[in-house]
Amino acid sequence: MSAGVRPLEPPGDGSRADVRPLAVGVDVVDVGRLARVLARRGAALTERVFTPAEREGCGGDVRRLAARFAAKEAAAKALGTGIGPVAWRDVEAAPTRGAPHLVLRGAARTIALERGLDRWELSLAHDPTHAVAVVVAAGSGDPR
Repeated sequence: MSAGVRPLEPPGDGSRADVRPLAVGVDVVDVGRLARVLARRGAALTERVFTPAEREGCGGDVRRLAARFAAKEAAAKALGTGIGPVAWRDVEAAPTRGAPHLVLRGAARTIALERGLDRWELSLAHDPTHAVAVVVAAGSGDPR
């Protein structure tokens, strides 16, 4: 099993029937720093990092973009890979009314399924200076 993905402790009766993988990722983004990078690099970087739905849903609000950037990093940490094997747009912090949710595509989805992680929860928060994301991934069974 890879780093970052740990099975829950088995029940006391010695059976492994209820053992499921669990992974957590957390990231904090400096909103001002991201704003400066996006201003310097322009639309090309924004389009490379954020999906069309994320860009549209954030409406140019750098605090909301920063929270989604943090979500991508946190999800990659929960996968145990970091960004690199997982492309930025493989992880989408889907804009919704109500609680946000993650959509995994490409390598992120493949790695998640290989590690038995099929349930994902996301929490986002931001203020004028910082954005944070917490990702919790769990599996409905042992990793393959």
